[in-house]
Amino acid sequence: MLKALIAAAMIAAAPQNDGGVPQLREDNIAEVVAAMTSEEKCTLIIGGKAKSFNGIGHTNTGVPGAAGVINGIQRYGIPTVVLADGPAGLRISPTRENDDNTYYCTGYPIATMLSSTWNLELVKEAGESIGNEVLEYGVDVLLAPGANIHRNPLCGRNFEYYSEDPYLTGMMAAAMINGIESNGVGTSLKHFAVNNQELNRLANNSVLSERTLREIYLRNFEIAVKESQPWTIMTSYNFINGEHAAESHRLLTDILRGEWGFEGAVMTDWGGGYDDAAIVRAGNEMIQPGSDERYMNLLNAIKDGSLSMEDVDRAVTRILELVVKTPKFRGYVHSNAPDLEAHAKVCKRVADEGVVLLKNDAGALPVSRDQQIALFGTTSYDFIAGGTGSGDVNRPYVVDLMSGLSNLEFNLEPEVDAFYKSYMEDEKVRRARINGRNPWNIDRERAIEVIPVELIEKSSRTADVAVITIGRVFGEGKDRNLHYSYLLSDREQELIDRISEAFHAEGKKVVVVLNVGGYVEMCSWQDKVDAVLLCWQPGQEGGNTVASALCGEVNPSGHLPSTMSVSYEMEPTAGNFPQIYADKPFNYSYYRQIKGRKLPMDTVKDIDYTLYDEGIFMGYRYFNTYAPKDVAYPFGYGLSYTTFKFDDMSVEPVQGGWNVNVTVTNTGKVAGKDVVQVYVKAPKGGLEKPERELKGFAKTPELAPGESCQVSVYVSKEYLASFNEASGAWEIDNGNYTFIAAQHSMDSSQKVKVKVAD
Repeated sequence: MLKALIAAAMIAAAPQNDGGVPQLREDNIAEVVAAMTSEEKCTLIIGGKAKSFNGIGHTNTGVPGAAGVINGIQRYGIPTVVLADGPAGLRISPTRENDDNTYYCTGYPIATMLSSTWNLELVKEAGESIGNEVLEYGVDVLLAPGANIHRNPLCGRNFEYYSEDPYLTGMMAAAMINGIESNGVGTSLKHFAVNNQELNRLANNSVLSERTLREIYLRNFEIAVKESQPWTIMTSYNFINGEHAAESHRLLTDILRGEWGFEGAVMTDWGGGYDDAAIVRAGNEMIQPGSDERYMNLLNAIKDGSLSMEDVDRAVTRILELVVKTPKFRGYVHSNAPDLEAHAKVCKRVADEGVVLLKNDAGALPVSRDQQIALFGTTSYDFIAGGTGSGDVNRPYVVDLMSGLSNLEFNLEPEVDAFYKSYMEDEKVRRARINGRNPWNIDRERAIEVIPVELIEKSSRTADVAVITIGRVFGEGKDRNLHYSYLLSDREQELIDRISEAFHAEGKKVVVVLNVGGYVEMCSWQDKVDAVLLCWQPGQEGGNTVASALCGEVNPSGHLPSTMSVSYEMEPTAGNFPQIYADKPFNYSYYRQIKGRKLPMDTVKDIDYTLYDEGIFMGYRYFNTYAPKDVAYPFGYGLSYTTFKFDDMSVEPVQGGWNVNVTVTNTGKVAGKDVVQVYVKAPKGGLEKPERELKGFAKTPELAPGESCQVSVYVSKEYLASFNEASGAWEIDNGNYTFIAAQHSMDSSQKVKVKVAD
């Protein structure tokens, strides 16, 4: 019966040129909506029923491997609109039935590395090249970027997100959106909002104050919306103070549209929400990926009056406003042949600026190319380009560190190199057997770390320097394990211990490369090594990027987008985040999910609900204010092979805010770039406030030794406001504000006081 009803709706949607059916144009959307039947409207609101493929959305409609579609209705000239994943590049299938061609997409650095560049123009350029692939592969809307907050280092999807700071996050997301949409394709800013853990993600209730919600978890989205106006926004899976994000009229209509002026359409995440009528009433236009059941839910709600035709027509209108902007509607003929070679160059250039030099004692780096490197660690021979799940990309290749060093003609210690190549071939066979049994591609088996004791001792005498790579991969559907992901394993610790002891006994340096999607604990081992290079998950050109940084061909200029604490226990959110235990089922993103219930029935802390008791004091806001000694590396931190000096800071009032001007001078011996970060310390007023907050930033051009430039950073007065729960409004205290031009969140070398009056 159900399938017959759906079929009847689709027959009604078939071409029927009776002369009385309006054909969709930009200027007749209201006429088309008025002509549509209830069945046709429901067909448009409900997505294309994509199936689950390896745990993530997948459809063969339009573009194989895309996440889903907006259903077309030919009778009105409404085309099928294709939606595809893509935080680090477009995710589609590389192979197609009865087609010998391959359709690879460029694998870009993860979002956390993009934000480590602190370079909005560069991130926009990356977006432009990603958007070109979206266009040329026939996709209409990219389901990206992710703009959630790095609340806790164990969140499994942190790699898809930019920062712990809402201002940095919002500006990075806006740059990416503007770059992608410059191609005439759309984006979907996600996951709106307060989506900061994967455990029980479809039913977890985020419990937080209104001020915390506004200042930390909505401000990022607000900035992105105002700076870019994305075509669509995707709601998150979770509840917020007992109300599902996709069903919140206050969130989607009052705030998003009423306060921020959002003009686009809103869609659910894949399978998100429970009450389909409530989803549409709230201001969520599209239910993705759709199903027969959800179609009937909507149709029945229309018939029984629980869903008004006014709400349905509003949803359909906004969907059609989206449709008429798409390449599909405009008749663009895609090539299926984007310039992947050119995009690979963009990929490397972005990665080059996102590498963060955390430690460099006694000039251990850069390494001269005439020095012989003993390359250790299985990840050196199997680099991790990005995370897993919907944030993954089917890349044409991944350059590992061994290959990157070889490409720059480094001299690798031959016996160590031969050992790892042989070992990794054996591991490839073992891993294939395990991964082949895994129905999801989220949790990938990695090579077991090996400790070649004799080779370590021998190479300490023959090689000039040791390089060790530590790797971590994680992704959607699963948070990180504290003991086996955040902390180094016993094998990794032993590897560092043995290599450091042997090489230091010979007076030689040891370098650690961190090929990770999120932070790992460092304080237990960093004093044993001479240099640490954080290269994140740098995309398909990763090995070339790291090799360039190791030899100084590229001078590291990345800065941390989140705080690295001394230990996990020092995190302000540590007591209110689920740690992973062995008894949890694998697919525990759906843990305790019960269809149809409005609120979690159980009351297990951090599973059914998560308390945001830290309030606005998370990340550097907490550490700077209350616990500066608990910081291993502060927010915004990053070393260079040269040094910089800030001088002549001034603040001038301009329309809507201030320009903060500072002179930056390269005081070292090699060319390099630095980042001017502007923090503002508010006067003491009625509301408790952090010691300082980031309000602007800019990256310098490359400066030659002795060269100076003036950097101007705009600070908006609007973003000095705090949210007063008592009045329900944003307020700016009158008084003297301290503007700080700094190299990281704990730097205070340049200060200017500014009197602010509301």
